[in-house]
Amino acid sequence: MKKFLSILMLLLSTSAVAEAPKPGAEFDAVAQPITTDVAGKIEVMEVFWYGCIHCYQMEAPLNAWVKKLPADVYFKRMPALPRADWAPMAKAFFAMETLGVQEKLHSQLFEAVHKQKVLNPTDEKAAIEWVTKASGMDKLKVEQAFKSFTINTNLNRAAQIFRSSGATGVPSLVIDGKYITSSTMSGGNAEALKVADYIIDNVRKDKATQTTKAPAAKK
Repeated sequence: MKKFLSILMLLLSTSAVAEAPKPGAEFDAVAQPITTDVAGKIEVMEVFWYGCIHCYQMEAPLNAWVKKLPADVYFKRMPALPRADWAPMAKAFFAMETLGVQEKLHSQLFEAVHKQKVLNPTDEKAAIEWVTKASGMDKLKVEQAFKSFTINTNLNRAAQIFRSSGATGVPSLVIDGKYITSSTMSGGNAEALKVADYIIDNVRKDKATQTTKAPAAKK
């Protein structure tokens, strides 16, 4: 019986190894390479929209996953901007970032839209009112953050990143500016994070190989 169990475990292990995520299915290359922020680290970027229920459902598992990331991996968020009516929530993200309250209010904004249902994600005026109340800041200061030149620059960047990523929906995860996976591609939120782990591991191995092959500096 013990021998049978040992063989069964070996077969299961071998099957798991054989069923690695497939390029073109569970993940793919981005449409165009995206410049990452931190040199020497592997970047994971979540492309999301506050109005997306699937992004809201991804929050808990994603946050738990991020807390366990190794030191050579850097995580960031980027609001998706494939169309004009998603702009109010992208503005809210960048305005909160400018005001220094993005980390504090990020989850609360998701809750306001999906759990409390007190905020229409396509209504910019409502977004300004919500950020003002939630942050306790002066409304004029919040309005200025929503309408600043920096916001317009960030919106253009968000739109460009969405196009370059080749994303067809959200939430999507872009790894090292080169690869993309999503809940839809991989079959669920937990599966998307497992695919991200797989890609991170392979990117790390590839970087190590490149470093080993690099020619020694001339003396």
